[in-house]
Formats: sequence, structure tokens, C-alpha cells
Amino acid sequence: MSDSKFTDAIALLKADHRKVETLFEQYEKAGSTSRKQELAKEICTELKVHTSIEEEIFYPAFRGRIENKTLDEAYVEHDGAKVLINDIEAGSPNSDFFDAKVKVLSEEIKHHVHEEEMPKEGMFAQCRKTDVDLADLRNQMEMRKEELLAQAKADGLPPARPSAVNLMPA
Repeated sequence: MSDSKFTDAIALLKADHRKVETLFEQYEKAGSTSRKQELAKEICTELKVHTSIEEEIFYPAFRGRIENKTLDEAYVEHDGAKVLINDIEAGSPNSDFFDAKVKVLSEEIKHHVHEEEMPKEGMFAQCRKTDVDLADLRNQMEMRKEELLAQAKADGLPPARPSAVNLMPA
């Protein structure tokens, strides 16, 4: 996949971050419930794909190479987002707390992105100091992302599954 538009895995993840930030901004400005529904669905799909490629490929590549607490916090932050994603996907803009859930998800994602992109001590800065081949990682992530996006388009993605947080049974 040498024709990638991303220089490496971190560039791919940062592009995902910018895309979701733009979607959240569009949601804030959306007037109609149908537009909010469309944007919420896109936000949730993008975040489910993003968290999947990070958790399946990116994070494991750095376990033992960067601070474990950095990775552990990222998994827990993802799980908090997944709970909201599932609630948002199950609701509609007319549901109670829908806008509040999208807003809180946006704030959680902003915090998570800051933790990953923070200069010097952020996750991505730590990752750049390792010997992991970020171009090869990008290739793996792009292939998985394409698979997940195709699945989302064809059948939809299953509900997001938390991996670090234990949810109480309903």
C-alpha cells in the first residue's frame, strides 16, 4: 500500500481525529433532526472504526514499548466513549439526553485526542521514540479500516464492545 496518502500510522490516526472533530462541529450547528441523526450516525461509525484499528493494531504494537499506564488509560477512555456511542446509536435526536450524549462524547474525544497528540509526553510522541515500523503499521491499519468501513456500509457495525470497563448487567 505504498500509494497511501498518510506518511505513517500516526498521520492516519490524526486525520481520523480531524475528521471526527469536524463532524462534531457540524453536529453543533445542525438545525434539523434528520441532519443531526445523519451526523450522529457518521460520528459513531467513524469512532467505532477508529477505536477498532487502535485497539486491534496500534495499541498492541506499543505494549511494553511505551508507558503501560498511557495505553491502559486509552483503553478505558475508549470504553467510556463506546458506552455513549451505543446509547447514541440506539436513540434519535428526539430522545431524552441525545444532544447531551453527543456533547459529552465530543468532550471525551477531545480529551482523548489531547492525551494522544500532546507534544513530548503524549502517546504519539512516545510511539515515535520506539523502533516500531510506523509505515507498516499504517498499511495494516488501512487494510483493517477498509474492511470495517465496507462492513459498516453493507451490514452496519455491531455495537461497540468495551474491553477494559466491566458493565453492570441491565
